[in-house]
Amino acid sequence: MNKIIISFLLVIVSSPTIADLNIFACEPEWAALSQELGGDKLTVFSATTGLQDPHYIQARPSLIAKARRADLLVCTGAELESSWLPLLQRKAGNAAIQNGASGYFMATDYVALLDIPSSLDRSQGDVHAAGNPHIQTSPLNILQVAKVLSQRMQNIDTDNADFYQQRWQDFSQRWQTAIDNWQQQAEPLIGIPIVVQHNSWGYLFDWLRLKKIAVLEAKLGVTPTIEDLNKVLKQLKITPAKMVVHAAYQSPRATDWLVSKTGIRKVTLPFTVGGNDQSHDLFSLYDDTIQRLLDANK
Repeated sequence: MNKIIISFLLVIVSSPTIADLNIFACEPEWAALSQELGGDKLTVFSATTGLQDPHYIQARPSLIAKARRADLLVCTGAELESSWLPLLQRKAGNAAIQNGASGYFMATDYVALLDIPSSLDRSQGDVHAAGNPHIQTSPLNILQVAKVLSQRMQNIDTDNADFYQQRWQDFSQRWQTAIDNWQQQAEPLIGIPIVVQHNSWGYLFDWLRLKKIAVLEAKLGVTPTIEDLNKVLKQLKITPAKMVVHAAYQSPRATDWLVSKTGIRKVTLPFTVGGNDQSHDLFSLYDDTIQRLLDANK
């Protein structure tokens, strides 16, 4: 009997440490932020990659299994995941991550959203009633979300509250320093006229004071027609642009068409963590984004 007990204790001692908080993130940016704030106290899973459109994924059995074990659901909200997240929550049957529960966290609840429509007209394409959900394109929003997310972690995992608080303080200091550096680096971009393929860059443009002069998609989320593209082409003859921007997860066909007709610079931005090989965490995401814009402005 003693040998059995000793053996059992040895197994426990030699087993790897189990994380205290299990996080299901809908997008890579929130997985990366969670990891920054929680370190080795977390197990973090991202439902999507940087090369997927987060609007459209399937609630696969593997995702349901991950959601079933989650203590905290960290997603964007503002209808970004409306086509799959409610089904995932229902199938998982996990009370901790249902709407209104302590483990239900939508990042857009904690920032001021842009592009809130004055009226809803679905004929205009993929219109988000709550506003533009792509808040991760500005590091200012990341800082706001991080503060509240850290507090939520502290509330759920009270045993490690002091640890999470220390991680938040460290992250916020490093992040603010990085923001100051990014803004200084990006000063040559102020007022640069830019065309975008999809109208998802509002927060980035506001932060860096870029000038959006045209959108290739006449209807949000709908592939532009040749008529749409020709209208932009006509507009650019009157108001020229320096570059055209699209996200790495999007098809570049419309952007390539415009480049072939005008010769302006094409800029493929990572959009989120993992959007390219250079954007492996939140800090490198913005490093790479700004560098690509600067390179196109030469």
